[in-house]
Amino acid sequence: MRALVITEHGPPEMLKVLEQPDPQPGTGQVRIAVKAAGINFADLMARVGLYQDAPKPPCVVGYEVAGEIESVGDGVEGFSVGDRVMAPTKFGGYAELAVTPAADLVALPDGWSFEQGAAVPVVYATAYAAIVRYGALHAGERVLVHAAAGGVGIAATQIARKVGGEIFGTASASKHDAIRGFGVDHAIDYRTQDFAKEVRRITGEETPLDLVVDGIGGASFKKGYKLLRPGGRIVMLGASAVMEGERRNIPRALRTVVTMPRFNPLTMMSSSRAAIGVNMLRIWQDKGSMMGEYGKPLTELMADGTIQPVVAESFPLERGADAHRYLAERRNVGKVVLTV
Repeated sequence: MRALVITEHGPPEMLKVLEQPDPQPGTGQVRIAVKAAGINFADLMARVGLYQDAPKPPCVVGYEVAGEIESVGDGVEGFSVGDRVMAPTKFGGYAELAVTPAADLVALPDGWSFEQGAAVPVVYATAYAAIVRYGALHAGERVLVHAAAGGVGIAATQIARKVGGEIFGTASASKHDAIRGFGVDHAIDYRTQDFAKEVRRITGEETPLDLVVDGIGGASFKKGYKLLRPGGRIVMLGASAVMEGERRNIPRALRTVVTMPRFNPLTMMSSSRAAIGVNMLRIWQDKGSMMGEYGKPLTELMADGTIQPVVAESFPLERGADAHRYLAERRNVGKVVLTV
């Protein structure tokens, strides 16, 4: 099969389409003929060598795919060859074929493109975990969603709107009309405005937020935590701030780590605030299935129209370097996907 391989750590040009062995489905697994694969920021960090969970180069990354079932392993029930599906993948998604447990499959809704399907599994499971499962957002509560124009940001906004939250979202000014259309009530330009000062200005309160969803990291964690009222939660999804440019920048990464808060249990108890880290790969590894917990609620949200995947741009597999650069430059409103 053809696959987009990280040949070594470095700039986007390290991504090459190469022939790789076909993966074989085991018991309880299916093999998908991939039509589209989602790109996540973790993939970019893996490429430059800043993602510790990624396999070492040469390797094939990619966390989520959509396509048609090409073959099934022993013990698979409820799915057949030819079914249109989407699924998370523990790496290996940037390829013509990908293997995943049948328990993680979700049927692709009628009328959806494969590109839309590839924009759902990991992104919306992560957003659901942040907003509902761990963030425990309730109607009328205030939530701040960072990077509200990205894949997870849009997903979190749609789910928070369904819950009935008042939504603050950060994005560059050119994307404000878009994020308001997705459900953001208060758009904040992170490039020209201090988001903490702006949230306080809008609300007139020193600690106005019930929930912060943050995949930026660094000082952003500390500022968001200080915005929480008693009972507030910050859900930390990642640390995209450690990466700048197209190569690994260790000084930049170290500066970002140094600015992260050190949470003290005594002060957390006295202020009644919570800090929650979410790593979907770890949850997946522990439970043996990711969509086992999130498949049913996400399917219901797709059926009622809450989930509306937004594809910013799609690139053929051969233009994987362009796709990574497009995402790294934050040009996207929505998900960036590869087509196979």
